[in-house]
Amino acid sequence: MREFLKSTRFKVLLAFLAFLVGIMIYAVTKGGYSVSGASFINTLTKPFRAVSNKISMNIETGLDKFSNADEYYEENQRLKQQIGELNKQLTEFDALKSEVEELRKFVIIKEEHEDFVLSQPCEVLGYIANDPFRSFTIDKGSADGIKPNCPVATAEGLVGITVEVSEHVSTVRTILSPDLSVGAVCSSSSADSGVIEGAILSAENGNTRLSHVSTDNQLKVGDLMITTGRSGVFPENYAIGTIKSISYDSNGLSVCAEIEPCTDIRRLTSVIVITDFSGKKEDIDED
Repeated sequence: MREFLKSTRFKVLLAFLAFLVGIMIYAVTKGGYSVSGASFINTLTKPFRAVSNKISMNIETGLDKFSNADEYYEENQRLKQQIGELNKQLTEFDALKSEVEELRKFVIIKEEHEDFVLSQPCEVLGYIANDPFRSFTIDKGSADGIKPNCPVATAEGLVGITVEVSEHVSTVRTILSPDLSVGAVCSSSSADSGVIEGAILSAENGNTRLSHVSTDNQLKVGDLMITTGRSGVFPENYAIGTIKSISYDSNGLSVCAEIEPCTDIRRLTSVIVITDFSGKKEDIDED
């Protein structure tokens, strides 16, 4: 007993009891009222009760998840199915929107050129690999009334010409290519004309080139070049592109110009094939 009274454990217990007595005395003297034993215990145990309640709630939540796991799983599956259906509807809406936009372009061309016989809008299947002049294939062919040497365009401007046609697929050579020649004239000055023929350096920037222009021309940067229609391969007065810069040919005897096509040849998704028009000539592959 004597050893216990001298031990550290006894001293700690004594200090704790003194602390409790001090709190009780403070409660009695502060404000003239006393604190009951129950209230004192509640105050003392409040932090422990808060922790206990939190643990209890976590256990209850865990038990709820465990006991209702099948219900939650079924609900999750229903939500996933609803999300899948909504995504499908969104995809269908985007496809319909794209189709309406293509038909709108179709109508624009038809309204501006009533003599044109047009194919249905053609989807660009892909560009020909390793071709710097951006030849590409489309998803329409002879079964759709398309033949070789048909002009290919968008509502904005001329794109090129069909060169190989199978039943359901056609290959298009673009105006960026030096293998395609198109007679062109300035829309604001019919006296200034030349030939659109692509060049490798121009094609790298998505542009083509106007050459064989007289040195006494009145061309200026920003002028729009359109088709002459003289050979009958391409329709008359169809937009090609605008002049970006003007310079002399290497021989110094004529003028050439860098032409930016009205439509971006490098980023096509769909085009229209002009299968017939007033003045069209058959079996010609160059303008």
